[in-house]
Amino acid sequence: MQRTACSKRALPLLVIATLSLTACATAPSRPVVVCPPVAAYDRAFQARLADEIQRLPPGAALEQAMLDYARLRDQARACGNRPKAP
Repeated sequence: MQRTACSKRALPLLVIATLSLTACATAPSRPVVVCPPVAAYDRAFQARLADEIQRLPPGAALEQAMLDYARLRDQARACGNRPKAP
């Protein structure tokens, strides 16, 4: 019997707590997007890099890593060029 009385008192408190918490969430939050900077390489460095990549042995792991890095640089550039939210 006491268990029922306790449940009846707890229900209104639970409803009040739920309503109080949902009242705070009236406006949707906007996520903050932080885009990583993209390093700039001068022509001399790019030429040196291309030469070193050409001398890699066939199937070198570094070749795949460089392709992955190029994709990440493209994604970072696209992120940085996104229109700003109002």
